[in-house]
Amino acid sequence: MRFTFCPHCGNRLGKREIGDEGLIPFCEACDVPLWDMFTTSIIAAVVNEQNEIALLRQNYVSATKYVCVAGIMKLGESAEETTVREIEEELGLTVTELQYIASYPYDKKEMLMLGYRASVEKKDFVLSGEVDSAEWVRLDQAPQLLREDSIAWQLVQQIIRS
Repeated sequence: MRFTFCPHCGNRLGKREIGDEGLIPFCEACDVPLWDMFTTSIIAAVVNEQNEIALLRQNYVSATKYVCVAGIMKLGESAEETTVREIEEELGLTVTELQYIASYPYDKKEMLMLGYRASVEKKDFVLSGEVDSAEWVRLDQAPQLLREDSIAWQLVQQIIRS
């Protein structure tokens, strides 16, 4: 989100030099800089003990490619708590181990996605209403089912290489 008006007082913002940050939107009335904002979210490769990954179909995301579990962090929630919650909500699975992999800027949606590998016990899925279907796929076969160069694809590639 890029500010034009101050969210506190409604005045139009000017620009002010802030240290080595350069020109930053600034509210003279509130005496406060307003940096561009982004939404923080998670993306998780959910992997079972047989080295299979849970891939989801969410038609509102893609009608042809699979995706990984992803979700927005709620206020007061850590990235790890968000990851565990999203996996439980979307797939009905309990995380047994969580490993941070990398962060991925997603400019198109003004997001920063924090990527995790989540270990779970293989069970049948209990899908949420936002997931059309899910299936277990061998981890080494997952990249061809994901959109090439997508954040999910990058995350899975990093996990395969590690």
